[in-house]
Amino acid sequence: MAAQTGTCTVHPIASEGDFDTHAAALPPTCLAVIYFHAPWAEPCKQMSTILSTLAATYPATQPPQITFLSLDAEEVSDVSERYDVTQVPLVVLQKDGQVVEAVTGTDASRVRNAVEKHAGSASSTTGGAGLPPAQKVTKPAPSPHDPIAPSPQPNGTAADLSKYTPSATDPTTAPQYSSGEQQQQPAGMSKEELNARLGELVKAAPVMLFMKGTPSAPQCGFSRQTVSMLREKGVRYGFFNILADDEVRQGLKEFSDWPTFPQVYVGGELVGGLDI
Repeated sequence: MAAQTGTCTVHPIASEGDFDTHAAALPPTCLAVIYFHAPWAEPCKQMSTILSTLAATYPATQPPQITFLSLDAEEVSDVSERYDVTQVPLVVLQKDGQVVEAVTGTDASRVRNAVEKHAGSASSTTGGAGLPPAQKVTKPAPSPHDPIAPSPQPNGTAADLSKYTPSATDPTTAPQYSSGEQQQQPAGMSKEELNARLGELVKAAPVMLFMKGTPSAPQCGFSRQTVSMLREKGVRYGFFNILADDEVRQGLKEFSDWPTFPQVYVGGELVGGLDI
């Protein structure tokens, strides 16, 4: 029988080696709740609170029956790549080295239900603190120090990026932001619901890039050039891979009255793309 040693906490993981060491020490029956976040994304603060509250309702035992791990998706990028992290916040549930479920967004009930599904209800609580509600994304207040996306450039002026490799001094590219919805939406979403979702997505970060592919693996020349321009300007940005969600891809064409990609938004407003 497992001996109780208090209540669980969220354990920060600082490196790939730290993650591998921790994971290797877990028994096959232990559920690992692996939380990927990014410091730039406001909703990750919400999810951090949710997971800290949830973890405290589970007893810490030896050997462990459940463990909560927190990883900065940018700093521990090797682990992020293993789990194909393309949006944050992301909570991955794993048991015996196998992913059993993944939850995106900040819906506390979805996270709690997923954990209880695979680990069972907490056998003890610490005061019965409730989990906070899901967060709605709001437009951040403008600041004169906010980065500005580069002005559109003619295609002919773009540098040859066939041999482009980011250097160690390049600004870190943030993982794709999640508005709290799963990437693939249920069939039959109304136009009003889709527009509401798109309205949140374009404001998800001060600068948002809707592109084909990801910054590390662009799927078209225009997207590759836009990523390079943002890097050169030192612009911090969120991104959305439109190839992963056709509803967003088609919806944005009408939402912004522009038929092509990439599309760059600042403060929720379309400002350009290489083909504009």
